[in-house]
Amino acid sequence: MDPADSAAGTAPARGPAGLRLPPGDFGVVLATLRARRGWSVREFGRRANVSEGQICNLESGLRNPTPAVAAACDAALGTGGGLVELAGAGRRGARAEEVVEAGPVVAGYERVLWELRNIGRSTGPSFVTASMKSITRVLTDAAPHAVGEQRVEIWLLASRFAEYTGWMAQEAGNPAEALRWTNLAVRWGAEGGDETVAAYALVRKAFIAQHRGDTGTAIELAERAAGHPAATPVIRAHAARRAAQAHARRGDAGACREALERFRGHAAEAVGDRTRHWGPRVENGSPRLIEATCMLSLRRFEPAADLFAAERELRPAAPSDSNSQARFAIRQATALAGADRLDDACQIVEVTMPVIRRIDSATVRAELGRFVEQARTRRAGPGQLALIDASAALATG
Repeated sequence: MDPADSAAGTAPARGPAGLRLPPGDFGVVLATLRARRGWSVREFGRRANVSEGQICNLESGLRNPTPAVAAACDAALGTGGGLVELAGAGRRGARAEEVVEAGPVVAGYERVLWELRNIGRSTGPSFVTASMKSITRVLTDAAPHAVGEQRVEIWLLASRFAEYTGWMAQEAGNPAEALRWTNLAVRWGAEGGDETVAAYALVRKAFIAQHRGDTGTAIELAERAAGHPAATPVIRAHAARRAAQAHARRGDAGACREALERFRGHAAEAVGDRTRHWGPRVENGSPRLIEATCMLSLRRFEPAADLFAAERELRPAAPSDSNSQARFAIRQATALAGADRLDDACQIVEVTMPVIRRIDSATVRAELGRFVEQARTRRAGPGQLALIDASAALATG
C-alpha cells in the first residue's frame, strides 16, 4: 500500500480499469477530483445535476452522499463506480459513537489544499473559493474537539486555508474580504502555536495597500513584517520585495535599490530551508523579474524591457503558473510600450489575452490597466487601437 493510502486510514477505492482514486473520505476525494479537472462548484453541479450547496456540503464533510448523489458524481467525474463504492464503504463503517481520528482529516485536506492552490494559480478564484470556505468551516468546527498535537495540526491547517482564501479574495477584487481572511489566518495560526503567520500577514497587508495605491502604508507594513520577532528569512525576503516595489511606485530609486539588496540577501539565506512557510518559496521567484518590475514602476522602460527579455530567454517557462505568467507578460508589454515599441508590446498582450480572460484575476486586470495607460500615449495603428480598446474593457471588468 502507498504511504499516502495508509495515512488516509483506508485503501483507496478503484474506478474504471482499476484506476486508483486519491486517498481520503468521500468529500476529500470529490474535492480533489473536481479541482484536478479545473471545474468550479457551479460547473460540476451542472454536469452532475447536483446543487452547488450539496456539493459544498459533501466536500466539506457536512453531509454524507445518498446513493443517487454518489452515482451522479461518479458519472460526471467518470470514476467508473469508484465514488459509489467509496460512499457505500463510508456508510457501512460509520458509527455515531465513534470518534473520528483527526490525522486522516488533516492528511486528506492537506492534499486538497495543494490541489486547490494549483487550480487557483491557473484558473482563478471562482473555481476554488467555495470549497476553500466550506472546508475551512469543517476544520474550525473540528479543532475545538480535538486534543493535543492533532488539535494544533487542525488549527494550523485552517490557518493555511484561510490565508489562501484571503489571497483568492484579493484576486477576486475584494480587499476587505482579503483582510478579513488574513486576520482569521493569524488568529487560527496562533491557536496552533505558529506566530510566523502574523509576520507574513503583514506582508499580505502590504500588498493589499500597494494594490490600492497606498505606498506609504505598504512600506510601513513591509518594514513591520521584516522586524517581526517571528519573521523567517523567507518572510523577510517577501517583505523586502514589497518594500522595493512600493518605493519604486513612489519614484524613490535609492530606497528601491536598497530594498532589492535586502531581498537578495534574505532570499540567499532562505535557500534550502524546507520548513513550513507562508507564501510562495522565494527561490521560485526571479530577482531579475522583481528588479524589472521595479524599473517599470520607476519609468525606466528600456532597462525594464531588457530585463524581462533576458529572463524569458534564460527561463522561457518561468514562472510556472498562469497567473504569474500573465502578470509578468503584461508588465513586459507595458515596458515595451513605454520604450516606444508598441508593435512588440501588442503582440505579447494579444497572445496573453486568452489567459487573462480565463483566470479573471483582479491583480492581472490592474496590470492590464497600466499597459493601456502607457499604450495610449503612443501612436497606434487601427489593429493596435482595437487591441488597446479591448484591453481597456477587460481591465475594467
